[in-house]
Amino acid sequence: MDLRIRNRSKQDRPAIACEVLNDRVVAARASEAANGLETFTTRELPEGSVAPDLTEANILRAEALRQAIADVLQTIAGRSRDVIAILPDATSRVVLLDFESLPEKREEAEAVVRFRLKKSLPFDVEKARVSYQAQPTTEAIKVVAAVALNSVVDEYESAFRDAGYSPGVVLPSMLATLGAVEATRPTMVVKVDPQTISIALLDRSQLLLFRTLENTRGLRISGDQLAEDVYPSLVFFQDTYKLNIERVYLAGLEDTEAALRSLQTQTNIEVEELVSSSHINGHNGNQHRARLAGVLGALMS
Repeated sequence: MDLRIRNRSKQDRPAIACEVLNDRVVAARASEAANGLETFTTRELPEGSVAPDLTEANILRAEALRQAIADVLQTIAGRSRDVIAILPDATSRVVLLDFESLPEKREEAEAVVRFRLKKSLPFDVEKARVSYQAQPTTEAIKVVAAVALNSVVDEYESAFRDAGYSPGVVLPSMLATLGAVEATRPTMVVKVDPQTISIALLDRSQLLLFRTLENTRGLRISGDQLAEDVYPSLVFFQDTYKLNIERVYLAGLEDTEAALRSLQTQTNIEVEELVSSSHINGHNGNQHRARLAGVLGALMS
């Protein structure tokens, strides 16, 4: 995996991103200015094709997934074969760690990060992909680490390669999404998918809190239910960091009006959709806009 939050140069990243969800595959091409999407497309997957999980087999109908990836990328990618692959959040763990210092050599630093992760994971970290990003502060070094089992990542990478594409960058969905967020002030990002609710809190472009909650209600979750799930994280953040959240972004829900109203009422904070009409230039209307947060963030970061 390649963990980078808003710090890839625009020259060294693919211009194509493709996200695998449990019910569909979404692909998009970056606009020339890399501030939105030039075009995008989706393909639904047969039920039961993908079952995102941290430790178990994820891809249950490999041919169906391979065909869906091939279909969307044939439409979007042109001659390009390099792609950013985005995986469901349930496949990965994102852990925030504090260090007084880290070794300068990348290999030595990764060994230190892996050692600290051992107690935080329900699997052997030596059998996992670990990618991290250091966020230096005046007092310490805060590390954002993304971890996924080799066997799980290999499943998805094989699906892309079997479809004829090279997944040179692999990201969990929520971390990809954060690439679209300018968090110069205290900001909360809430992303909903059929299995999880991911919550990130940022300030001055640094990730300070990350949580992934089980979503037992799927995409039918009501605005009030979502607000109920999200509110404790907001209170914890404000109590811990003595900062008031000034803006909330919401992604993932196709019917966002009720959720926007409920979150705004519960928090008294301005709430807006993360993916706006300006990001897609009116392409395909708003029908699939809610599912574009991952590919948008991956291409804008």
